[in-house]
Amino acid sequence: MSVRVLFAVLLVVGVMPAPILAQSLRGTRAKVVRVHDHAIEEGLAFHATSRAVTSSVRDGALVRLSGNADYRVNEGVRWPYVRPEAEVFVTRLASQYRAACGEQLVVTSAVRPKNQQPWNASERSVHPTGIAVDFRKPRGRCLTWMRRTLGQLQKSGLIDATEEFRPPHFHVVVLPAPYAKYVQARTGKTIVANVSSTTSYRVRSGDTLWGIAKRHGVTVSRLRTLNELRSSTIHPGEQLLVPVR
Repeated sequence: MSVRVLFAVLLVVGVMPAPILAQSLRGTRAKVVRVHDHAIEEGLAFHATSRAVTSSVRDGALVRLSGNADYRVNEGVRWPYVRPEAEVFVTRLASQYRAACGEQLVVTSAVRPKNQQPWNASERSVHPTGIAVDFRKPRGRCLTWMRRTLGQLQKSGLIDATEEFRPPHFHVVVLPAPYAKYVQARTGKTIVANVSSTTSYRVRSGDTLWGIAKRHGVTVSRLRTLNELRSSTIHPGEQLLVPVR
């Protein structure tokens, strides 16, 4: 049987050779830049510290990955929080994974503040935004299933997935707007966060942090935390991140 015929047969039965799938899930600098730019375009907050993460959890911008019969969060995950779109993605993927493999999906990483990134993390990592989730790499037919499923979702423009080898895991970035539209079209449900995104505000002469907070319906504490301000003093021309509801 020729290679071309074999490839066609594998496609018909829904199985693709692992090396071919691995190519589509290969990590590249271009992918890192692309998802980072996407996060910037959507106005997502890059949490600088654990305090900023805690604030977003309190406001509902980040939600907890609590685990269920289909998936569990590894004990070593310090911050088991993600954006609502990523939480829905994990829940849906885990349900499909358990049905196909008969075992739980394991989450090994979720949101990570900038000041707690590992030494080898990219400066453009989107883990600080809460749209990135890492999964333990399974074996055998479950590995084949993960490669195929993540590859299909990536091809559909809903996620960006990379198969990592040191240590072995799958790194998945959920693209919030496209994935939310996909879920709404499939289920009729809308994914909502209390604070969905942020926008940039340039401080003008006469502005006060209290006044800016009041106009945008947030607290001064929230603005200080989001912008890592040590006091309420601001200056004309300064750029602030302001939550958009």
